[in-house]
Amino acid sequence: MDAAAKAAPEALKEKISKALSLRAFGTAMLPLSMILVQVFTMVTVLICKLALNAGMRPFVFLVYRNLIAAAAIAPLALIFEREMWKKISLVVWGWISVNAALGIVLAMGLYYHGLRATSAAYSVNFLNLIPIITFIIAIMLRAEKLVLTKWPGKMKLLGTLMCVCGAMVVSLFKGRRLHLWATCLLRSHVAATRSPADLHHGMLAGTLFLCGSCLSYALWFIVQARLAKVFPSKYLVTTLTCLLGSLQSLVVGISLGHSRAEWKLKWDLQLLTIVYSGVFNTGVTYVLISWVISRRGPIYPSMFSPLLLIITTVMDSLLLGTSIYVGSVLGTMLIIVGLYAFLWGTGNELQLTCVAAAAVAPEQKEDGSEEEAREQGGDDMA
Repeated sequence: MDAAAKAAPEALKEKISKALSLRAFGTAMLPLSMILVQVFTMVTVLICKLALNAGMRPFVFLVYRNLIAAAAIAPLALIFEREMWKKISLVVWGWISVNAALGIVLAMGLYYHGLRATSAAYSVNFLNLIPIITFIIAIMLRAEKLVLTKWPGKMKLLGTLMCVCGAMVVSLFKGRRLHLWATCLLRSHVAATRSPADLHHGMLAGTLFLCGSCLSYALWFIVQARLAKVFPSKYLVTTLTCLLGSLQSLVVGISLGHSRAEWKLKWDLQLLTIVYSGVFNTGVTYVLISWVISRRGPIYPSMFSPLLLIITTVMDSLLLGTSIYVGSVLGTMLIIVGLYAFLWGTGNELQLTCVAAAAVAPEQKEDGSEEEAREQGGDDMA
C-alpha cells in the first residue's frame, strides 16, 4: 500500500511534466513555423528573380509550379477529404475556376511579371499591401463595415492610410543611396547590363503589374470566402485550384506565343525554382499556415509578414546587388507600422465580436428554455 501510494504522485508528476513540455513545445513551434514560412517565401522570391532574369517565362513557371503544388497537396485531400468528391457540382466547379483565374493566372502572373521588371525587395512591399487592398474592396462591396466611433476602426483606418503612404514613398521617392556593403554575391548579368532608361521603364511597368496583382489577390480572397461557404474544403479545393490554374496558365502562355523550347525543362535554375516553390512555398507553407490558424486564428500569420519584407530587402541587396535608398527604408517602415496598426484593429474587432456573440448566446438559450417551458405548460393545461 505504501509503495503504491508513493508511485501514484510520481506518475502524476510525470504526466504533468510531459503535458507542460508538450505545451511549451507547441507554443514555441507557432512562431518558429511562421518564421520558416517567411524564409520559404523569401528564398522563392529571390530564386524566382534570378530565374526570370535568366529568361524563364512567368506563365511557364506557373504551369509547372502549380502541377507540383497539386501533387504535394493531393495526398492530404485523399486522406482527410475523400468524401468531399461526391459533393462537387457545376456551381462548385465554376467557383473553383474563378478562384484559379484570380489567384493564379492574374494574381501570380502579374506578380511575377512585376518581379521580373523590378526587384525582389520592391515587389515584396506590395505583398504586404494585400490585406489593406482587400479591406478597401470589402468596404466598397459592403462586405465589411468601418466603425470609426471605436478605437479598432480608427486604428484600421490609420493603418490603411500609413500603408498607402508607405507604398507611395517606396514607389516615388528614392533619396540618398545607402552603401551598406561593398559587393554582391549573385547579381545577374542581365540586371547589370540594363541601361537607366530601361530600368525606369521597367519600374513603371513593374509597378503597374504589381498593383494589378494586389487587386487580383484582394478579389481572390473575397472569392475564397464565398467558395468556403459553397464548398467547405481545404485540401481538395487547393488541389483542384492548382490543377485548373495550371491549365489556364498553359492556355495564356500559348496565347502569348511562347515557343516549344521555353516549355522544356532542364537541370538548371528554372527546374530548381519550380520544384522548390511548388513543394515548399505552396505545399509545406499551406500546411504550416493552416495549422497555425487552427491554433491562433487568422490574424496571427499576418503579423509575421513584415519580417519577410525586412529579410528580403537585406538579402536582395546582399546577394543580388539591389540598391537600398532612404526612400525605400522610410516607405518600408511606414508599411510595417501601418500593417501592425491595421492588424491590431482587426484583432480587437474580432475579440469584441466574439465577446458579443458569447453574451448573446446565453440569452438566446434562456429565451429558448422559457419558450419551451411555456409550451410545456400549455401542453399540461391541455
